[in-house]
Amino acid sequence: MSAIDLLESQHREVEKLFAEFEKAKGEDRKMQLFETIADKLAIHAAIEEHHFYPAVKAKRTEDILLESLEEHLAMKRTIADLLKLEPGDETFEAKVTVLQEQVEHHVGEEEDDLFPKVKKILSAADLDVLEQQMQAEQEELEEAGEPRASIPAQTSEAAPL
Repeated sequence: MSAIDLLESQHREVEKLFAEFEKAKGEDRKMQLFETIADKLAIHAAIEEHHFYPAVKAKRTEDILLESLEEHLAMKRTIADLLKLEPGDETFEAKVTVLQEQVEHHVGEEEDDLFPKVKKILSAADLDVLEQQMQAEQEELEEAGEPRASIPAQTSEAAPL
């Protein structure tokens, strides 16, 4: 698996979770799904910001990466707002919908614009090494538990490139 394969598999996983959320019945199930989505997105943003984006920074990707970091910030702010709410709050589902739209937009730009450029910049071997680094951090974050808890502290400004 390459770094791009890993990120795309995470994209598909979160898409499925959002689809489950849309069909979910009951506040407990909706909260459980939101917390899972928030954990997955926290991990995804962390490994992109710490490993993928720095590794693929080049003149032809810099604008996309800066925009991606701003999109991460917007998603983190939405997640931080959601973490303060109960699923019975009248704005909870609307905020989850906004988060889903933010994620879908971000995924589209990465998969349609960034990833094809990255495939021209990095070799398959480089992408494999990068995937291993990203996977290691993902495992650390999963083992630490509740990666979403770190999100509110990351909402003042976009991560550096």
